[in-house]
Amino acid sequence: MDRFASFGSARLFLATVPDAATAERIYRLASVLKRAHCFNGKLIAPERLHVSLFSLGGLPDRQLCAACEAATELRTQPFEVSFDRTASFRGQPGNRPFVLIGEKGLRWLQSFRQMLGVAMARRGLRRLANTNFTPHVTLLYDARGVDEYPIEPVGWTVTEFVLVHSQRGHQHLARWCLRG
Repeated sequence: MDRFASFGSARLFLATVPDAATAERIYRLASVLKRAHCFNGKLIAPERLHVSLFSLGGLPDRQLCAACEAATELRTQPFEVSFDRTASFRGQPGNRPFVLIGEKGLRWLQSFRQMLGVAMARRGLRRLANTNFTPHVTLLYDARGVDEYPIEPVGWTVTEFVLVHSQRGHQHLARWCLRG
């Protein structure tokens, strides 16, 4: 765990990420939607697209280590995710996230996060594990917001999850493969 100390924990989180081909497809869709909604915000780069599972920002090293141990003990099969709508979240004034969301296609992801939360709670991170979760992929941030709108479903097979350090890009510090 000492290898993470140099990064600080301010911008660390656990996430699932789409494979490269899906990330490019999502980016192209976001580009079309940006024009359609007359957004001015900058698109999130394909290599930064993700679904946040748990924020680990600000955790002391001991708790960060416990979260990684919980991630290591998790056993589950790869699963599919599918997003079928877009919407704007409230966010900061002038900085509203425009996101992919879904419902039925995200049940396995919600179950996976719940299992990870249980593993984290067993390691003393109950408060972190009890946070709300709305699975989404942020496409861009904009001053304007739009209502929920259906899209052709976009998804991928989740085969791993990663510990991300976010500062001037995303660096994957650790990854855990899903296996039963």
